Amino acid sequence: IFFEASLLPTLLLILGWGYQPERLQAGIYLIFYTLVASLPLLIVLFNVYFCFNTLYFPLLYDFGSVYVMFYIFMILAFLVKMPIFLFHLWLPKAHVEAPISGSMILAGVLLKLGGYGIFRVMKIISFLGLKFNYFWMSLGLFGGVIVSFICFRQIDLKSLIAYSSVAHMSMVIGGLMSMNWWGFMGSLFLMIGHGLCSSGLFCLSNIIYERLGSRSLLINKGMINIMPSMSLWWFLLSSSNMAAPPSLNLIGELSLLNSIISWSTFMFLSLIFLSFFSAVYTLYMYSYSQHGLIYSGVYTCSLGYFREYHLLFMHWLPLNILCLKGEYFF
Repeated sequence: IFFEASLLPTLLLILGWGYQPERLQAGIYLIFYTLVASLPLLIVLFNVYFCFNTLYFPLLYDFGSVYVMFYIFMILAFLVKMPIFLFHLWLPKAHVEAPISGSMILAGVLLKLGGYGIFRVMKIISFLGLKFNYFWMSLGLFGGVIVSFICFRQIDLKSLIAYSSVAHMSMVIGGLMSMNWWGFMGSLFLMIGHGLCSSGLFCLSNIIYERLGSRSLLINKGMINIMPSMSLWWFLLSSSNMAAPPSLNLIGELSLLNSIISWSTFMFLSLIFLSFFSAVYTLYMYSYSQHGLIYSGVYTCSLGYFREYHLLFMHWLPLNILCLKGEYFF
């Protein structure tokens, strides 16, 4: 119940403080996808409680006839929140129509709740997971490659960052479905690192939007000539987004590569494309927005406020310092 209730603040932010009339459609997508995926899980939980008279995790060891239903609906409810490919259409719409606060909360916290949920329940459903996790892993990694191609076609900064979140979370799904220690720890690293990194990138895109009134890459060009100090933060967070050292994303991706390849060597090709395309569309975003000719409609622009630099610094610092204390995770 609290897991579903966590969506309400974001929904209120989208509907109340969104920029465009399309925010109503984005809110409907958000509610429809998440609730339709969660209602079957609620029914199965009622059934489990009727059979066992408890929902206490350590006591749930033999579900009997509802085990398959419990596995499918439990996994699906969390995967839609992450989101996995084919159930991801609500995320770009919600990000594009949400205000900056909604985008940062959605990217930094809510998407990670799905991964945390799978992290908690995987021990209970591990028996069926050994048989069927291969399907979810294949769908996630293959879908991540397709979403990476979609990123190449984006000209809206927010939409590009939102689709890149789907691509990154597909690798997290692969690590969780591998059901080994490297996979779980790598997923934890990547979820924390991506939450900090994507939230900072959404903040940067909003800073440009406040100055120019547009998020289009066709207009936001040559920003290094207008806001050189902000261009430094674009470079730092973009390099972290493509898993450059010393960010948490690097440690997470290396751990996930190890775990997924140990589960199945056939996934090696998808992982190569995922890692390579991640760097390509991040460089595309950085180079298009920071270099090139300045848009002729720009007549004045402020370099940035202290609160903006402070906010970006508080995203970048833990993203690159936490890797020095990896023993806290492992």
